[in-house]
Amino acid sequence: MKLEKNINYMGWPNCIRLSNSEVEVVIASDIGLRILRFGFIGEQNILYLADEDKGHCGGDSWRIYGGHRLWHAPEAMPRSYSPDNDPISFEFMKQTLKITQTRETATGIVKEMEIRLSADCNHLMVLHRLINQNLWDIKFSPWAISALAAGGRAIIPQEPYGEGDHYLLPVRSLALWSYTQMNDPRWTWGNKYIQARQDLSVNSEQKIGLMNKQGWAAYCLGEDLLIKLFEYDQAAEYPDFGSNQEIYINRMFLEMETLGSFRSVASQGKAEHVENWWLSKARVESSEESIARELLPRVSSIRAHLK
Repeated sequence: MKLEKNINYMGWPNCIRLSNSEVEVVIASDIGLRILRFGFIGEQNILYLADEDKGHCGGDSWRIYGGHRLWHAPEAMPRSYSPDNDPISFEFMKQTLKITQTRETATGIVKEMEIRLSADCNHLMVLHRLINQNLWDIKFSPWAISALAAGGRAIIPQEPYGEGDHYLLPVRSLALWSYTQMNDPRWTWGNKYIQARQDLSVNSEQKIGLMNKQGWAAYCLGEDLLIKLFEYDQAAEYPDFGSNQEIYINRMFLEMETLGSFRSVASQGKAEHVENWWLSKARVESSEESIARELLPRVSSIRAHLK
């Protein structure tokens, strides 16, 4: 694995680049915390970046920027939109890059990520950490948000389908935002999977939340397939009507979001949440048969690799 510093990427002059023989990751240090790029070397970025924000830093207004970011849930104004326009600090420790944002004035929270790219495969580990530097306990959930490039399709597994006399209790819940329309054609409600399609021609927002007990989700962008794995804790409380996975769509991008447990964190305490990303080449069609054939074996292989 190769580490490069002071890389100029999209107008930000001090980025950090991690790469192996196939994929690369670019992390901002002029703003933060943001992963700006994840993709095959010389090919498309699976993450979205806002054209109007490229190269910008400083100021008191929150900017979307794009890429992958860390928030704390539940969402609230103005707390969630604390500007992240200032430089971050970083250190490289035992093949892991640790990046730290200065304490948020409005919340008293310090945000950190630890990022590790495997040397011999397309696996990226992202650990998200929130530190409570207030003098009192606060309750929140780590919230990992990836703004993904336009034109792709998200795939989220549902609980295994079953019917008969011994299926008496509900196994699935769905959180709907006030602007969500279940008949929007960007949604596909299958027996085994929910799919969400980003469409540049549709200028409206959609969002859902759910309890994803399977602990994985995927995004298809052409032949690039991003798979994310994350933990589900059966004993934990989760925000937004019990959601550990959320999908948001607008005209420009799709956000694939995962959330850690919603709990009280003591003064100087921390909450952590880990995602494991895997990028590969695959053509996954929208049929549930194609998903079972092309995607599920990859999920199983990743789980075996992570053990």
